[in-house]
Amino acid sequence: QVQLVESGGGLVQAGGSLRLSCAASGRTFSSYAMGWFRQGPGKEREFVAGLDWNGYSTYYADSVKGRFTISRDNANKKVYLQMNSLKPEDAAVYYCAARWLLATPRASEYDYWGQGTQVTVSS
Repeated sequence: QVQLVESGGGLVQAGGSLRLSCAASGRTFSSYAMGWFRQGPGKEREFVAGLDWNGYSTYYADSVKGRFTISRDNANKKVYLQMNSLKPEDAAVYYCAARWLLATPRASEYDYWGQGTQVTVSS
């Protein structure tokens, strides 16, 4: 069982940066792949970034490549999403999610979810 709690959302101007954190509980956190997803108003939840259990393989949506970075700290059971050069279209509720070993871009394949953190980007 894994419980996830996101933090770090807020209001930022376009071009600015935010770092989202996801704190996990559970003894086997290091065996879980982690993903970040987002859901804007009236939109479906979409994949943003993923990271395999070993931290070596990362995956990004085309819309965030080169601007966002996913990373993990297994010792402290945390995963991060560094977001730079934010755009108004990045505004959404951001969720972290966990699944065993390998990340995928499909939300349906994740077993555990946090409650989300709001990111607002002003133009």
